[in-house]
Amino acid sequence: MQLGVYRYGRGKEKDGLRIGVARHVPRGVRKENYVSGGYFDVWLPVLAPSAGLVRDYRGGACSRARFFQRYRKEMREPGARQVISLLAATAIRMPIQLGCFCEDESGCHRSVLRELVLEALEELPPAHGESGGLASPPCAMPDPEA
Repeated sequence: MQLGVYRYGRGKEKDGLRIGVARHVPRGVRKENYVSGGYFDVWLPVLAPSAGLVRDYRGGACSRARFFQRYRKEMREPGARQVISLLAATAIRMPIQLGCFCEDESGCHRSVLRELVLEALEELPPAHGESGGLASPPCAMPDPEA
């Protein structure tokens, strides 16, 4: 598995798919410069902490440990959990980099997100990546047009 983290604007030297995981896109940067400027190849704000959580953390209403705890809880929601599983499966096949604005990675949600992706890797089926069987019953239904 190839999974790393970076700060926005410093992703040019990173290999693989650069995924922006901040709630907002960079201000003052034109959309066409997101990739060339080292920001991200794709933006996934579903993996960012909620606005309320960020407000509480920046305002001192919660400690770093509590921020990380609450962020982990937010990432257990079905939509975020599914995207995290997708990142784990993708990171098996290609390098992925998780980016955000924060200068200090140790206080940034992207460090926790990296841990969550690694944990999701452990939850993938053992034969992940091997062919075998159909994914769901509707896929097994014959095509009425055939």
